Amino acid sequence: MLRILAAASLLALLLPGLAPAADTTLDLTIAAGNQDRVNEPICVPVVLKAAFADSPKVALKDAAGKDIAIGQLTPPGVLTKIQPVAAGEAFRELHFILPSLMKGQTLALKAHLSTDGQASGTSFVWKDTPGEYAELSFGNRPVLRYMYHALDESSKEKRDQTFKVFHHLYDPTGTRLVTNGPSGLFPHHRGLFFGFNKTTYGDGKLVDTWHCTGDTYQSHERFLESVAGPVLGRHRVEIAWHGKGKEVFAKEQRELTVYNVPGGQLVQFETNLTTTGGPIKLDGDPQHAGFHFRAANEVAEKTKQQTIFIRPDGPGQPGTETNWEPRTRKGPVNLPWNAMSFVLGNKRYTAAYLDHTANPKEARESERTYGRIGSYFEYVVTAAWPLHVRYRIWLQEGQMSVPEIAAKSAAFVSPADVLLK
Repeated sequence: MLRILAAASLLALLLPGLAPAADTTLDLTIAAGNQDRVNEPICVPVVLKAAFADSPKVALKDAAGKDIAIGQLTPPGVLTKIQPVAAGEAFRELHFILPSLMKGQTLALKAHLSTDGQASGTSFVWKDTPGEYAELSFGNRPVLRYMYHALDESSKEKRDQTFKVFHHLYDPTGTRLVTNGPSGLFPHHRGLFFGFNKTTYGDGKLVDTWHCTGDTYQSHERFLESVAGPVLGRHRVEIAWHGKGKEVFAKEQRELTVYNVPGGQLVQFETNLTTTGGPIKLDGDPQHAGFHFRAANEVAEKTKQQTIFIRPDGPGQPGTETNWEPRTRKGPVNLPWNAMSFVLGNKRYTAAYLDHTANPKEARESERTYGRIGSYFEYVVTAAWPLHVRYRIWLQEGQMSVPEIAAKSAAFVSPADVLLK
């Protein structure tokens, strides 16, 4: 069952005999550092009195009392380092979108938390179609869809459709899905997804968690958390990796967050992969391992010659691609970002793939003009060393420039500094 973030203090207003509404404030100082900040997500770990842990109304104001941003409190993310708290306290993350702060500048803000009322304006909302998919919308505009139908082995076709979970992404208007499902050319590449075609565990058992051949598959086990508010929509799911004889050899906590920023869709992908027993060797090749984005099959069928890859050294020629080659072990590695500009219908989009410096390296790059972009690495998962990875996908209409993508990457790996008093 989905665990929706509840505003316990709001219930106090509705149920007689409970505590009345209350307010508190937090003082923050934001430092832009050596780059301009424009519509940048800010996340501040905070320790609050338990009464304010789920405050539904958070407003950020400057020293003059001017409204700067709406805030949202959430439980800590899957990769957040948990801080210890005393009795009567709670650890939370305060999220907001910083509209603008120029290089070298600082901004003093006061966060006003209230247990009274609710956040103003449009918010994210989750809706589950049990056993099929969970969809995130911003107001009435669909944003993200998690496909989690259980493995169906009643036919080969059904198995191929259900052997792994993935996320679909909508275009910024919510009009259409821009990602591919289990159909068309290379249907094992679908949406936003994660796996490795050379996965070794146990006494040398080699399985393929990308194509999910033989007994291998990825299954949705349960929803661990879902939160939704004016700043972000997020959910965390538990996924089991099945190997020989369908045994579970790994457990994954996969978390996706969508931020309310203008101009496009900003999606953060984070995961924590752990072993259920001994070491797990993750390996593969650039085309069939790691975290990838796959555009809708229309790109493969109609417009692949119009696909343009934009790299830190500039855009390539339409219809061309560059890849790390396993045979020569040469090609692009460790790019801070890469981007794919593709055409669906009568519109051009850009999907910027942002890697994080904390992710395992060497990251070997993959490009396919039919609509796929990503990278992979080698890693050994042990009980002492689980796998943590963090990526972002930025999707917008039109073709992006190198400076535009570089700014998105910089905001991801080097966010603005925040001092909490």
